[in-house]
Amino acid sequence: MTSKLQVTIPKTIAQRYGIKPGQDIDWLPAGEAIRVVTGGRLPDARDKSRRLELFDRATERQRSRQGDKQQRRSTTDRGWQREELYERGVAG
Repeated sequence: MTSKLQVTIPKTIAQRYGIKPGQDIDWLPAGEAIRVVTGGRLPDARDKSRRLELFDRATERQRSRQGDKQQRRSTTDRGWQREELYERGVAG
């Protein structure tokens, strides 16, 4: 980022997405990230079916990520359980 708040796009990314010098790109807030939209055309906010499609795809990606985390946790056997930590050092 320059002092004029200009950003340089790496050549490999520009080539991959067909971004050319002088082309307009749009920067959209996306939660904790920024989404870059090329082609000079923003999705029409009034297009309800398109917004629902994007929402459904994002929801499916999130479910997939959460499923992967839960699967990884359940398959690891540490040899101990959290409850055992609370019982350590307690005279019984």
